[in-house]
Amino acid sequence: MNNMMFGKYIPLDSFIHKLDPRLKIGALLLLLISVFFDAGFIGYGILGVFVLIMVGLSKMKFSQIIKAIKPMLFMMAFLTFFNLLFIQRGNLLLEIGFIKIYDQALFQTAYIFIRLILIIVMTTILTATTKPLDLTLGIEHLLLPFKKIGFPTHEVAMMISIALRFIPTLLEETQRIMKAQASRGVEFSEGHLKEKILSIVSLIIPLFISAFQRAEDLANAMESRNYNPEAKRTRYKQLHWKLADTISLMSVVIVCSSLIIMSFVL
Repeated sequence: MNNMMFGKYIPLDSFIHKLDPRLKIGALLLLLISVFFDAGFIGYGILGVFVLIMVGLSKMKFSQIIKAIKPMLFMMAFLTFFNLLFIQRGNLLLEIGFIKIYDQALFQTAYIFIRLILIIVMTTILTATTKPLDLTLGIEHLLLPFKKIGFPTHEVAMMISIALRFIPTLLEETQRIMKAQASRGVEFSEGHLKEKILSIVSLIIPLFISAFQRAEDLANAMESRNYNPEAKRTRYKQLHWKLADTISLMSVVIVCSSLIIMSFVL
């Protein structure tokens, strides 16, 4: 559980940390959209180099990036198995009994691998370089145009911020419960399937109870402070768009446009 990086803010003094949260959120959305365009390995290579530059500018360690990818390895292996087994297009490369592996299956698997890794790394950079409060302000500012049609922008931004804030807390709570259950003789990695299911139930039930208790405590704390989402309020911290944000946005737009164009040309 300590290896989970998603949702954790890493306080560092870097170029990415100083960027406007509205830029980082918008840039992530543009990059996530461009990832799903079939730009080929050359296009994904360009995007990969751009993401590596962002990692360097954020001063994050590559060990932290690896920690963010590790929890997805099981899903990657699962997708690899089914892709190789069920995609039967292209040239036959290997045949073992009823198992046939085609070159198109390998290409599709490689695409899925690259897309998942890029998505995880880009999302990790956003959450690691942006404070939860700044995320809330950025999301709320980006959603302001929808407020004219009655969309609850502040409430949605607050819920997203609280959800991101409590991801590390719930992971720590999960680890604490696992240690407490292990001290009572519960084994999470050994035993038959039925025993593993019962051990997981012994973990999930107290975790849900703890999560609901934390949610109730948070609601009571906000209510005792007379929190009203519809009230007009001023903000101590104001967002300011700088020249570095404009240059960064132009760089993201150029990279995304290149990938989209390459997906139609190649």
